[in-house]
Amino acid sequence: MDFIYLQTFCEVAKWGNFTRAAEALGYAQSSVTTQIQKLEEQYGVVLFERAGRTMQPTQAGEVLLPYARQILALQAEAKTQLSEQQTGTLTIGTIETLAAFYLPPILQMFRERYPRITLALHAGNEASIVRAVKEGECDLGLILDRRSADPELACLPLRKEAFAVIVRPDSPYSQLSEITVQDLAHAHFILTEEGCTYRAFLLRTLRQSHIPHHIVCGFGSLEAIKQCVMCGLGIAFLPCVTVQQEVAQGKLQAIPFIHESHLYTQVMYLQSKWQSQAFQCLLDLMAPDVQP
Repeated sequence: MDFIYLQTFCEVAKWGNFTRAAEALGYAQSSVTTQIQKLEEQYGVVLFERAGRTMQPTQAGEVLLPYARQILALQAEAKTQLSEQQTGTLTIGTIETLAAFYLPPILQMFRERYPRITLALHAGNEASIVRAVKEGECDLGLILDRRSADPELACLPLRKEAFAVIVRPDSPYSQLSEITVQDLAHAHFILTEEGCTYRAFLLRTLRQSHIPHHIVCGFGSLEAIKQCVMCGLGIAFLPCVTVQQEVAQGKLQAIPFIHESHLYTQVMYLQSKWQSQAFQCLLDLMAPDVQP
């Protein structure tokens, strides 16, 4: 028996009206009528009769109603139990920036829905993450890069990232409301490690504009970069989201960098990948952040 028919039957009994039941279910009234007729054919009885301006269950309908509600309740319980029993591991390849400042609330919401599924994070740079997704080492890749056009991958841009030049509050740059590439002539940079897309974007921009500069050091740790800036070793170039706390505390200043970056936080997976219910849930939890 189709559970949808029983759900429709319960809604008609609740509202006493085919039209209101159709509105509640999001169906056309003709669909509700057809489903009730098919249910009546299955049982060989009439389930509703007109009483004034409403439709009331017949004696047979009154007998069926508690069973229908019980069947639907058991179905919902079974779906919940099966969902909770799902086990296994989902592996997410990501960069440190997103692991620290994007993923935690999403992982928490997923954990509440699938407590028996292990989430494993695979750290790397964008190139290694794309490779891991293609080779099946990661179920999902979460990267910060230009939009991917790889035909093997399904790619969903989640948000466009804003970047800033990060300085100490007493830095000569701190008097600027915004920074152009020309303002960075002879700057001393503390950068992320090689392979990082936004490091590559900055250096490419400086090179194209023939801006002389110095790289003091490079780190794989965002915290190390921020601490070095606080100590006066140089300035950094980071996504704004990574320094919100330090800026609010007055430890650092984030000055907008005036240049179109076209770098997006995006999730990717193999086009051919089978999507489990848990996998789809993880994608859906990221979906609210999608920007046009």
